[in-house]
Amino acid sequence: MSILLNNVRERSSLFAKLSAIAYLPLKEAKKESKKLGFTQVEFYDKDGAQAYRFQNKNDLVIACRGTQPTEFNDISADLKAIPVISETISRVHRGFKGEVDELWPMIKEDLVPKVFAKRTLWVTGHSLGAAMATIIAARCTLDEDMPNVEELYTYGSPRVGWRRYCQSLPVKHYRWRNNNDIVTTVPLVLMGYTHHGDSCYINAYGQVRDLTTWQRVKDKLRGMWMGIKVGRIDNFSDHNIGAYIEHLDNWIEEDK
Repeated sequence: MSILLNNVRERSSLFAKLSAIAYLPLKEAKKESKKLGFTQVEFYDKDGAQAYRFQNKNDLVIACRGTQPTEFNDISADLKAIPVISETISRVHRGFKGEVDELWPMIKEDLVPKVFAKRTLWVTGHSLGAAMATIIAARCTLDEDMPNVEELYTYGSPRVGWRRYCQSLPVKHYRWRNNNDIVTTVPLVLMGYTHHGDSCYINAYGQVRDLTTWQRVKDKLRGMWMGIKVGRIDNFSDHNIGAYIEHLDNWIEEDK
């Protein structure tokens, strides 16, 4: 049985840390993931699209790397917001789909069900990696040759696809948003895009809270004002994966 099935708070923190590790080179990723209990690491890399498989005795985690501002391929993927036909149903973001298309043959060949049948599969990612993780989770779940995804955890995810696409994904998805994280507001709803999953919100004080729409509006204004007072652009600083990790670790402490 998976060692991760006990506590959503701990899983949210763990997968945020693995999403951060996904930005690291292979040698460092192996070192840091081992500290978290993952002894085997596989690196998927093609034309700038990258993801890791972190593995232990019970669990298997696919962690997709997010946007690197210095990587042209990442910037290009973010900008290709034209919706295209997905591999499953309806339409998805062209750039995000293209990143997954690069890695999918490797992932599908690697995740042989008979090999990983006794392990629980999780998928995670931050920023661009969050969008990729959503599409990968969808393909795994809807492909009978692939193992089912237990849960999906994303951080600072952009909108990935049209409403029908998102409604078709039978995956439990904890979609984390840190206050004014600007990436969570794109692509625009006017282009037909929507979010998938259960929105998990971190307020301006770094606390996990379930707020109404109006309460969130006020909280976002509060966060912007708090940022201005310290010379910080809240929309960008809130997107940092380190901020997610800090707030989620504090959430664990609240429960003790």
